[in-house]
Amino acid sequence: MTMRQHNSLLTNCRAATLTGPDYGLIEDAAIAMTPEGILWAGHRQDIPAAVAAFPHHDLGGRLVTPALIDCHTHVVHGGNRAGEFEMRLKGATYEEVARAGGGIVSTVRATRAASEEELIAAALPRVDALIAEGVSVIEVKSGYGLDTETELRMLRAARRIADLRPVEIRTTFLGAHATPAEMKGADDAYIDTVCIPALRAAHAEGLVDAVDGFCEGIAFSPAQIARVFDVACALGLPVKLHAEQLSNLGGAAMAARYGALSADHLEYLDEAGVRAMADAGTVAVILPGAFYTIRETVAPPIALFRAHGVQMALATDMNPGSSPLCSLLLAMNMACTLFRMTPEEALMGVTRHAARALGLADRGTIVPGARADLAVWNVDHPAELAYRIGFNPLHHRIIGGRA
Repeated sequence: MTMRQHNSLLTNCRAATLTGPDYGLIEDAAIAMTPEGILWAGHRQDIPAAVAAFPHHDLGGRLVTPALIDCHTHVVHGGNRAGEFEMRLKGATYEEVARAGGGIVSTVRATRAASEEELIAAALPRVDALIAEGVSVIEVKSGYGLDTETELRMLRAARRIADLRPVEIRTTFLGAHATPAEMKGADDAYIDTVCIPALRAAHAEGLVDAVDGFCEGIAFSPAQIARVFDVACALGLPVKLHAEQLSNLGGAAMAARYGALSADHLEYLDEAGVRAMADAGTVAVILPGAFYTIRETVAPPIALFRAHGVQMALATDMNPGSSPLCSLLLAMNMACTLFRMTPEEALMGVTRHAARALGLADRGTIVPGARADLAVWNVDHPAELAYRIGFNPLHHRIIGGRA
């Protein structure tokens, strides 16, 4: 299918609009769109006269969903940690690997040694894998530099991906990811003399869409993260947080007090933290790739999120250590299989709720006014997207109303 016109009318399709129960599914649907966005979506028999003359594109009964969004990745980084994968298989825990000088710090060494061009070249195959699954937006974090020069280099590399591939990149500053080896034991000094100045420099260069941190016993305390968040708020930047992945330090509740867009991981989150997120409208980003890779046994509190109305996004957490996962479709299956999320929750998690986790109000649903970023699938029902393992049924991706 080739669509080069400024206006298009998709017909003979099934549209999962994600605007109501049962996927917001419209049988025998039509979707009118321009490069500026979706103008109308509904039953084919109800096509308005104003769009009826648009060039028609018969989709052969295929399913149309919003294009997918990967709202939590570390896709830009140097090196790999296959050796640590072997260590964990021999019994080492994630914490033991980190305390032995592996983990994030080992990737820092490789990332500092890589040029901007090398970082981009390494990231592009991973980005291409996501694009091939219908992804239109990828969030990319820094956090493997832990010095101003490398943090900015990572963010510049991430921004340039959007010039090289038809995908939108949202950049997140994650300077509060770990304390570098040269400042071991001086966490507070690192936050004040490196992380916060690097954040200010990245913001001044226009490289930051949001600010993140890693709140854990092997990383930073809520009080230390709060100092970074204070600066982010002063700069007008939204915040998000890696929280309660390995223990419960109250990070998600702290992030909620800052009106965080999201709190991510959350395996050890308690009900008080869930309530705090619900009150703040903070999205829970579920990351089954990390749960699977580090062989965690405590699952995120999916039932509590449902009970308190916390929206659940879903992402790959693509990173070289704890989640070397390059498939958002597989993340959907894992969320259903490991955490008993429903296929509908999984699809909402990589579209509508993922958009909210990034502060993107015009993505993730098929409604008038939304961006015309769509995925066309060779499936009979939306549940198939989470059902199959290792199979990509994407037929076509539509970005900005054009294929």
